[in-house]
Amino acid sequence: MAGKELLLTELVRPVAEALGYELWGIEYVSHSKHSVVRIYIDSDNGINVDDCAKLSRQVSSVFDVEDPILGEYNLEVSSPGMDRPLFTLDQFKRYVGGQVKVRLRAPFEGRRKFSGQLTGVEGDDIVVAIDEHEYLLPYDMIDKANVVSQF
Repeated sequence: MAGKELLLTELVRPVAEALGYELWGIEYVSHSKHSVVRIYIDSDNGINVDDCAKLSRQVSSVFDVEDPILGEYNLEVSSPGMDRPLFTLDQFKRYVGGQVKVRLRAPFEGRRKFSGQLTGVEGDDIVVAIDEHEYLLPYDMIDKANVVSQF
C-alpha cells in the first residue's frame, strides 16, 4: 500500500468501524491539481446509498480537520461491488478458487496483466492459474487486482 493510501486508511478505518462498516480499501488517484479519494466499504448487510452518504459526511469532517490532501479532491464512497477490488492478502485469501484480474506495476515473466483462477496465497505471493500454468505473483508488485464476476 502506497504512503498516501496508508495515511488515509489510518484516518478512515476508525470512522468506518465506528459506523459499523468494514473498510474494504482506499484508492487515491492524484491528478495535477485535482485528486480523487475512493473509499470502499462493506458490511454483512450490504451497503446502500445512505451508508455511503453517512460515511462521506463523517470522513469529510475528519479530512477538514486533518487536511491529508493538498489541493482540490473528490471524495467518493462506494460498495466494492461484484467486481470488487482486492487490496490485502487477507482479501485475496477470501477469494481463493475464484477468478481474478491482476495488473502489476512492472512486468513479471514478460507480462503485466494476468487473468485467471486465484488458486492460493503463499506467504507474500498470490498464485494465479492461467491455461495450465501457475504464476506466483509477488503481492508488493500488484498495482490493481479485481474479482471477476461469474454468472
